[in-house]
Amino acid sequence: MEGQSQHRAPEREGSHNYDIESTDGSGGLWRRNGSSSGALLRYNDSGGGRSGSAGEPLLRKRTMNTTSQIAIVGANVCPIESLDYEVVENDLFKQDWRSRKKKQIFQYIVLKWTLVLLIGLLTGLVGFFNNLAVENIAGFKLLLTGNLMLKERYLTAFFAYGGCNLVLAAAAAAICAYIAPAAAGSGIPEVKAYLNGVDAYSILAPSTLFVKIFGSILGVSAGFVLGKEGPMVHTGACIANLLGQGGSRKYRLTCNWLRYFKNDRDRRDLITCGSAAGVAAAFRAPVGGVLFALEEAASWWRSALLWRAFFTTAVVAVVLRSLIEFCRSGKCGLFGQGGLIMFDLSSTVATYSTPDLIAIIILGIIGGIFGGLFNFLLDKVLRVYSIINERGAPFKILLTITISIITSMCSYGLPWLAACTPCPVDAVEQCPTIGRSASFLGGTMRMTVSVCVILLELTNDLAMLPLVMLVLLISKTIADNFNKGVYDQIVVMKGLPYMEAHAEPYMRHLVAGDVVSGPLITFSGVEKVGNIVHALRFTGHNGFPVVDEPPLTEAPELVGLVTRSHLLVLLNGKMFMKDQLKTSGSFVLQRFGAFDFAKPGSGKGLKIQDLDFTDEEMEMYVDLHPVTNTSPYTVVETMSLAKAAILFRALGLRHLLVVPKTPDRPPIVGILTRHDFVEEHIHGLFPNLNPHKFHSTSMGG
Repeated sequence: MEGQSQHRAPEREGSHNYDIESTDGSGGLWRRNGSSSGALLRYNDSGGGRSGSAGEPLLRKRTMNTTSQIAIVGANVCPIESLDYEVVENDLFKQDWRSRKKKQIFQYIVLKWTLVLLIGLLTGLVGFFNNLAVENIAGFKLLLTGNLMLKERYLTAFFAYGGCNLVLAAAAAAICAYIAPAAAGSGIPEVKAYLNGVDAYSILAPSTLFVKIFGSILGVSAGFVLGKEGPMVHTGACIANLLGQGGSRKYRLTCNWLRYFKNDRDRRDLITCGSAAGVAAAFRAPVGGVLFALEEAASWWRSALLWRAFFTTAVVAVVLRSLIEFCRSGKCGLFGQGGLIMFDLSSTVATYSTPDLIAIIILGIIGGIFGGLFNFLLDKVLRVYSIINERGAPFKILLTITISIITSMCSYGLPWLAACTPCPVDAVEQCPTIGRSASFLGGTMRMTVSVCVILLELTNDLAMLPLVMLVLLISKTIADNFNKGVYDQIVVMKGLPYMEAHAEPYMRHLVAGDVVSGPLITFSGVEKVGNIVHALRFTGHNGFPVVDEPPLTEAPELVGLVTRSHLLVLLNGKMFMKDQLKTSGSFVLQRFGAFDFAKPGSGKGLKIQDLDFTDEEMEMYVDLHPVTNTSPYTVVETMSLAKAAILFRALGLRHLLVVPKTPDRPPIVGILTRHDFVEEHIHGLFPNLNPHKFHSTSMGG
């Protein structure tokens, strides 16, 4: 309250709050469509087709949201959308729940647990397959090189070693560049953004899963300084998404009995379990996998999800343990006795005294500094890589080959054979991978609880737990003073509109009505087909307010919100009327079921380009009431933007309706979407707004 009394809200040129009558959409004024409904508002087409260019009037730049609707997913630039975790309470939804019997509800619950069981089984199998393949491919390469070195044929050994790495690296780069560019990188930033509500094409597609599995096998086997841990998180998420959406029609892998899960809420829970399973498969750390999903990946959590995630990781642990025990008999080639990436460590009994804490504190400080430095250098490297990424697939492959040659030259002279040998049981000193694989991880990843538990499960050394906890807390505290965690940093670099759990301090000085952007398009409860088709063809909006006006009501009244996907299904059914009359909706309820409006899988939904209408149909009407969400979340225009942002993220919304404070105005002011909370958009509205000034004032007050 003190901060608000000291600073006025920044002024925006023009009126403070724009209603649907006076908003400027394209350099001109709003105008109503000439139809009899008079409810559709649209662009003035004379303003041109470009948006956000420097030559356009400044007023349009302030009233339209010109923030980027694209982001980098993997190595591919693609459009992004928001997920919607809100329950659409329309007539179809209410009828569906009223008609569900106890048997169907029980079936839904059983299917939930069955799916997480399948996610655990498949992720465990994929994790084992990755380990088996890498151990054998890399083991063959190292044995070949070692035998040549024992014969003192060092030059031949180098060419064999470097040649194997070169072929493996080129193959990994080729399948990623040409089959699924979205599979590039660890995939954790993309999964984290998805669980925050950001969707992008092919982010969890079957092709991405294929390339993620074989690309990580080839990349690790090629000797790159990387691991399969991040890719396993993305792999688990892809498996969960594939099961949750009922398979893939494109690859003829579908299951109709999974139709219950064709919504963003259930898919979010399954993908959260999948990411936890990925960590459990990578480190053989089931509890650490659950904590990773809770601490780093998921944006929404509840107790029921905790139990399902724990069950999933437990299944992964059982699968891995069973298969590893099978391989100890020597039936899996070079795999089975610890080795390269299986983390089969045997710990000695560690003892330490109070003076050792000084060394631990120093180690934590050093790890925090180096972790922050690593993230800083990673930021610079990725910015350089983005230049190469824009030049196409051949340059990506050439870059990978170059790095492979450099890596082979550097690693050839190192005592690499020691890396393949498990820690001796009778070692005098503690294994160098224990208590040292912690400070750097804490400084880089900025996770404490999950990393601590993962290391504990890896080493099985409970006595070292207090030291690991201490070093992680110190390293994270030190590194936080330099930059963000590595995953948060990459999320920002990729342009993914991730929403934090807290609002930025400068948002407290703005209200919701200050940032709503136009043009706003509304439909009447009984709307002309041509108006709907026009809006869907010439805008990219995914949500449209429905407002009843005379003669349907005595005064304008907000009915709710209808989504683009529901409109397309309704138009495809062609249940049109010649007159603008409100119906009971019974014929719509008889014609459609709730599953007809369920969210399709990736790239399988209806598009407006798929629908054709005659001139006669374009002049007819359709009743939108049965498919309109009659209870959308709304905020008054005077609510602080900070409060609206927290509400938006906490509820997992895609649209937040802003309504006027006074009753003598149109019933809706605008719609807040994820991009309206982006700092670039707010700065575009208020160029004189200094976020750092408000931040320092808020911290001081």
